[in-house]
Amino acid sequence: MNIETLTSIYFVGAGGIGMSALIRYFLSKGKRVAGYDRTLSALTESLNKEGASIHYEDDIALIPEAYKDTAHTLVIYTPAVPETHQELTYFRTNGFRIMKRAQVLGEITKYSRGLCVAGTHGKTTTSSMIAHLLKQSHVDCNAFLGGILKNYNSNLLLSDTSDLTVIEADEFDRSFHWLTPYMAVITSADPDHLDIYGTAEAYKESFDKFTSLIRPDGVLLIKKGINVTPHLKEGVKQYTYSATEGGDFHAEDIRIGNGEILFDFVGPDISIRDIRLGVPVKVNIENGVAAIAIAWLNGVTPEEIKEGMYSFAGPKRRFDFYLKKENIVLIDDYAHHPAELRESILSVKELYKGKKVTGIFQPHLYSRTQDFADDFATSLSLLDELILLDIYPAREEPIPGVTSQIIFDKVTLKNKTLCKKEQLYSILERGTYEVVLMAGAGDIDRMVEHVKLILEKK
Repeated sequence: MNIETLTSIYFVGAGGIGMSALIRYFLSKGKRVAGYDRTLSALTESLNKEGASIHYEDDIALIPEAYKDTAHTLVIYTPAVPETHQELTYFRTNGFRIMKRAQVLGEITKYSRGLCVAGTHGKTTTSSMIAHLLKQSHVDCNAFLGGILKNYNSNLLLSDTSDLTVIEADEFDRSFHWLTPYMAVITSADPDHLDIYGTAEAYKESFDKFTSLIRPDGVLLIKKGINVTPHLKEGVKQYTYSATEGGDFHAEDIRIGNGEILFDFVGPDISIRDIRLGVPVKVNIENGVAAIAIAWLNGVTPEEIKEGMYSFAGPKRRFDFYLKKENIVLIDDYAHHPAELRESILSVKELYKGKKVTGIFQPHLYSRTQDFADDFATSLSLLDELILLDIYPAREEPIPGVTSQIIFDKVTLKNKTLCKKEQLYSILERGTYEVVLMAGAGDIDRMVEHVKLILEKK
């Protein structure tokens, strides 16, 4: 792909977080950018203000004429778009160059040193931490992130001086197999996306394959004890990490209290005392150890690391505090897999010991709900109170017999409610709350502001 010869880039599925980073990248290169997304959102509105032209109906007539030149137009699509999509079908049948988002990322980063973070969960926060540590240091970096980083209000960071590129390496549809990492991090490999992979073993094998793509002069940093069998080229260095289970890089002397978390970072030939987390939740100790290790291996100094970890504000929707008062706390989190939901709930309970924790959860995808109903129920049973919403379908058609009820019935809590999205506000107005955790990867985030207003009145 020669970016210089392209004049127009058209996105099918423009509002996805990964796609939006590419849109911003091509706009920064002076390219014309247009596209389609199913729903108007704050993100697509921002992209339109930044120079893109995005519409919300699947209609060939809405494709601007400037994007019908096959020689100078690149079409980028997300696998979440159905095969029956009319605009995508038009491009396919008329000889346009069409690429997946992951392929384009692979092309863009082929000639830079990619720091690629993969994992079922933890990858957005870890990659965002790495990007911030590098960006605020003398090293600098570029970054394509899977969340809007609050420090920069963007999911794209660009540098004029650094060839390091931080990438959130997405395993959905085997997207991360298009990358050629200089350094790779694997945070977790709990089975997910079984609608794509079919079996847990096939899912695991995709991570094994990912490790084989690391450059011979590169590094693999892998969470200690996870189920991945690395296939490394000769010359690749391998390190392990964890929060509390040892490994080449790990945390020691963890102190949690008064809304703060401090720990000491320990690695081969390096020890940094009193790391203070800017986003003080327990799971960020583990994410932080991985991020610090990669930053350290790329030349960030201990002083820059301490400052960067404390000033890190986090990506939006990753433990996002909307209310943080003595009598009421509201947190919004992207957790949508049973393992990350469990970590999210345990982190909240650790931070607010003795307080009632109410979870509002929106399951994401019929297939994921069907595959992991038992595990979701186990995680949600850790709450003191549960409000469970209907499934957000995203790209999927309904599966007969698969509703939120199959999770709800297995939750062992007595204090649990199953409701439709439109019933949530009236339920909240009748209840009493101390700590509220809203979680899910669908459109639950669009309800947070209204929930905040209700809780503030209480």
